[in-house]
Amino acid sequence: MTRFAKILVANRGEIARRIFRTCRTMGISTVAVYSDADRLAPFVAEADEALELPGSAPSDTYLRQDLIIEAALKAGAQAIHPGYGFLAENAGFAQACTDAGLYFIGPPPSAMASMGSKVEARRIMLAAGVPVVPGVEIAGRNEDAIAGAATDIGYPILVKASAGGGGKGMRIVRDPADLQESIVSAAREAMSAFGDDTLFLERYIEEPRHIEIQVLSDTQGNVVSLFERECSIQRRHQKIIEESPSPAVDQYLRNRLGRAATDAADAVGYVGAGTVEFLLEPGGEFFFLEMNTRLQVEHPVTELITGIDLVRAQIRIAEGHPLDPEALEATARGHAIEARLYAEDPRHDFLPTIGTLHRFNLADEDSAWGGPSILRVDSGVEDGSEVSIHYDPMLAKVIAHAPTRSEAAGRLAAALARAEIHGLYTNRELLVRILRHPEFLTGRTDTHFLDRHDPALLGAPLADPGSERLHAIAAALAGQVEARAAASVLTTIPSGWRNSPSQLQSLTFRGDGGEITVGYQFNRRGLEVCLGGDPVPAVLRTCTASSVQVEIDGVLRVFSTHRVGDTWYIDSVLGHSALIELPRFPEATKHEEPGSMLSPMPGKVIGVSVGEGDAVSQGQVLVIIEAMKMEHSVRSPSDGTVTSVRVTQGDQVEADEVLIVVAESTDE
Repeated sequence: MTRFAKILVANRGEIARRIFRTCRTMGISTVAVYSDADRLAPFVAEADEALELPGSAPSDTYLRQDLIIEAALKAGAQAIHPGYGFLAENAGFAQACTDAGLYFIGPPPSAMASMGSKVEARRIMLAAGVPVVPGVEIAGRNEDAIAGAATDIGYPILVKASAGGGGKGMRIVRDPADLQESIVSAAREAMSAFGDDTLFLERYIEEPRHIEIQVLSDTQGNVVSLFERECSIQRRHQKIIEESPSPAVDQYLRNRLGRAATDAADAVGYVGAGTVEFLLEPGGEFFFLEMNTRLQVEHPVTELITGIDLVRAQIRIAEGHPLDPEALEATARGHAIEARLYAEDPRHDFLPTIGTLHRFNLADEDSAWGGPSILRVDSGVEDGSEVSIHYDPMLAKVIAHAPTRSEAAGRLAAALARAEIHGLYTNRELLVRILRHPEFLTGRTDTHFLDRHDPALLGAPLADPGSERLHAIAAALAGQVEARAAASVLTTIPSGWRNSPSQLQSLTFRGDGGEITVGYQFNRRGLEVCLGGDPVPAVLRTCTASSVQVEIDGVLRVFSTHRVGDTWYIDSVLGHSALIELPRFPEATKHEEPGSMLSPMPGKVIGVSVGEGDAVSQGQVLVIIEAMKMEHSVRSPSDGTVTSVRVTQGDQVEADEVLIVVAESTDE
């Protein structure tokens, strides 16, 4: 047996913090590596030691095997934990660690190589008797051969990257005319994300559930299934809500899935924690999808229902210990649901949002009371964290565990709805509405849930226009406290105080529902409030710059208020609002040239498909922007002619920067 005294975590963000937490409980020292963009990230400060990887792009930092191994040796670490993503499933990196005299906390390189290639994994599963989806590897780029293979498999076709996952390098093709463009795009995205553009085709299964089995294997030959997780709620083929147990899996099916998963692990001599993923058809038939030879993002749901710390299990297996009795005789208790909180806007095709996270508070006071339910938050950010274009936009994972599925969903939805998340738009509203949706609550979910239910509607603000108006009142009242605190005289008298009736103080805010004008006045009768000139019955109980307790129309509510510059962030039981306080004398606004195509986000230009003078059609791709490891196409809104091209391939652009100008065609 080996005893690790120090472990380097070759990762960042929430998974690095998660691994550090277990290492601390085991008395193991920790080492972080960090990029320039992550210099001030929370995980860096939480490690016992940290070494810099110069640069910000993943290819210069977290994907540099040589620099990471050099850092481990310099710090005196005995082992490297790869987390997930980056090098976690890179067999070459695992072998390089071994060659350098370091332990790699993961499976043997041979198992990783076998399962790291989806094509090779299919061959092995077929030989092991595990059912697989019909498909074929793309050998070269012969268009006729590819078209013929797709026809043999049958449309719709799924184009998939052989390396990696998370929806990157993946395209659904329903029309043969779109096949070649999808292959080129998927290959380019796969090369950018994984350094490997190998692709394969497989039949696209309509309306499946995504079910996966957590397995643990040790060096003594023990391999166990730790039950299933359902991951059917996805956007862009990437999971956003995961749960265990699945509402669609009974004990008979659970046993079959577990046996198929352990057979898959046995077939490649697997050691460590891994996940075997399946597609489950409505009729109960299932197919092997892939095996993730690493810890999964959603591993906390398994930890909460079994009580097993999977990171601890990984470390002990790497040290040579057999599986603990709690793993060999695992039982499941209650229900756990995880939601992935992303800095992205579901209202605009899940565009990533970047910038400063002014406040991040997911505290749940009820957790301190114990009881039958638990709320867990695994995050990579805190107040003041910067979210950049370089990495995945996930901010945190929020997990609820309760005796029943409905209780877990309710607890998780309530915690997300009450959270204070200021500075960036997130998918919080989308998550809350999914967790409260009748289809989800009755267990009728599949991978097409967000095809049936518009993400733009699910992602709309939880605070409706009426609630936003009440939030504007709270912002105005908190603002008057700030104004008096900054005043040089009469600081104890409320702003807007009048000894005799007079004109009300007036403030105008702009929110999601438009402009809201709040008038208020303090006088001998108390507080007078108007919204858009209409009186609103209001009684102020307490008021500070950060909290307002006011009775409006006979209902007493508490509003949390937080100002950053001209923006007020208001949280209450009604939802969340970000209200911009408008100046009394607005400045003249600038106007872009008509027909300007703007960048939807900061990022890198990886493709410009037109030149000046070119005729374009509505929906045609003009520019491709890469940000947060995903591609985003800027398309022409109408037929027209390109009059100006402002960017070239390789340029870094900011949000709302003009990329191309298109003059719309006019019919004479």
